[in-house]
Amino acid sequence: MTAATPPFAARVATTGGSPIRDILAVTAQPEFINFAGGLPAPELFDADAVAAAFADVLRGDARRALQYSTTEGEPVLRRALAARTTDRGLPTDADDLLVTTGSQQALSLLATALIEPGDTVLVESPCYLAALQAFGLAGARLIGVPCDEHGIDPDALDALVAEHRPKLLYTVPTFQNPTGRTLPADRRAAVAAVAARRGLWIVEDDPYGELRFEGDRVPWIATYEDARDRTVLLGSFSKVMAPGLRLGWLRAPKQLRRACAVAKQAADLHTPTVNQLAAARYLATVDLDAHVAKVSKAYGIRRDALLDGLPAALPAGSTWNRPEGGMFLWARLPQGAGHDATALLSKAVEEKVAYVPGAPFYATAPDPTTLRLCFVTQTPEEIAEGLRRLGRALNSPNG
Repeated sequence: MTAATPPFAARVATTGGSPIRDILAVTAQPEFINFAGGLPAPELFDADAVAAAFADVLRGDARRALQYSTTEGEPVLRRALAARTTDRGLPTDADDLLVTTGSQQALSLLATALIEPGDTVLVESPCYLAALQAFGLAGARLIGVPCDEHGIDPDALDALVAEHRPKLLYTVPTFQNPTGRTLPADRRAAVAAVAARRGLWIVEDDPYGELRFEGDRVPWIATYEDARDRTVLLGSFSKVMAPGLRLGWLRAPKQLRRACAVAKQAADLHTPTVNQLAAARYLATVDLDAHVAKVSKAYGIRRDALLDGLPAALPAGSTWNRPEGGMFLWARLPQGAGHDATALLSKAVEEKVAYVPGAPFYATAPDPTTLRLCFVTQTPEEIAEGLRRLGRALNSPNG
């Protein structure tokens, strides 16, 4: 008789997988219209220019491109990223940045560098799901900060920090995932003031901020004087260039950046060299801002198509927001009418359409009536058809 193998780590057993990934696996068939994923529109990728950048790099110096690199990232890419960050109002040097394998890795590195099991982490309510996973795997105790249609309530944040003494606050203040909302400038200043007064790290994640359709850009929290020595700013090429490159970065104070670099050495040594050099070549030869403007225009048209069809698709009494950019819209089914977005998903799948129920995005006290709709992957015509299917599912006699 052989002995049983040792058990898995408790953190794996207590941290669930991504329901979004589960939904995508079920709805991968081409006949589905999928509002569930957070996938950029592939037909809008600048594929020819990206391919040309890779070709130039491999033709010019393949030995370097295919070799190991430094953990911190290729200097040419960090210089380009520093220039873009500086142009957007936050003076930055190349040495202020650490290149990561997607901004998701940046979350994991920060969790490794900052979180001890049992430490408290504050998150928005609702919050980006993969951040809940990253901090949960590190053993953090997650507490949701009350939010309204504009985002974090600074007074509620102040009270929670005073009560729980958290290590950090994680926030996506611009075109948030999952809600699409944007935190106004006055609240950003208030959040920075709370962090300075109470002693708190801020992790400011900005994967969607360049995808603006209307309105004026709001400065990063990291630009406020109160927050400069305690804010980590995360960026990514996933939504503006291509997610398959797996290229992100973090800007952090020196000691924390060094701790993240040590954690990255243990994780993957460095982000693929050829991808970094190709991205740097792309930035040097292509007007990325013009490409992003083209993508944003298309996404704005798709958002409008979704907004046009929602009144007929959702049950009477439902509410939703109007994001000024990004990829997501947040809806709430009528309260007190027995509507449960998780239970209703099976009816949507029967109609060959999918969304993400809102409940998994909450650290605590989920709202079962909420759902997230991604509007960028489908064309306006597909969105219209998807909403007709969604209407049949949600407005059926048993819906």
